Amino acid sequence: MATSDLIARFILEELDSQGFAELRRSSLAEQFSCVPSQINYVISTRFSPERGFVVESRRGGGGYIRIKRVQPSPGQLVMHTINAVGTSLDCGTASALCSNLVSGGALSEQAAKLMLSALSDAALRPVPQQYRDGVRAAIFKQMLISTIS
Repeated sequence: MATSDLIARFILEELDSQGFAELRRSSLAEQFSCVPSQINYVISTRFSPERGFVVESRRGGGGYIRIKRVQPSPGQLVMHTINAVGTSLDCGTASALCSNLVSGGALSEQAAKLMLSALSDAALRPVPQQYRDGVRAAIFKQMLISTIS
């Protein structure tokens, strides 16, 4: 198993047992025999708001990283997602956001599959490549707005 996977599993186990994970980057890097930047990479890619996590950090000698799961209501989750999208959205991020919406009870599996199909590069093929992520973001936001109207 890759070091990144081991680090992510460790953090998830902390979250499951305590409801949050409070970590020191340097001691975690030492524990997994890696550089602190690899800890940053795992946190930024696997514990992002799009995936349902809040990350707080304090720098310095007594510094820490605290990770918590976000447990908003389905409506709050949809609104948070709409606000998080911005003006550009790639397929991978759309998939992660839909997965988070399904796990948060804001979307059904079927609705998520339908949305991802409509947001796919195949569906957006008539749109010039340089505009697809912008069009995808606008469509996704409208779809989400329609789920709460």
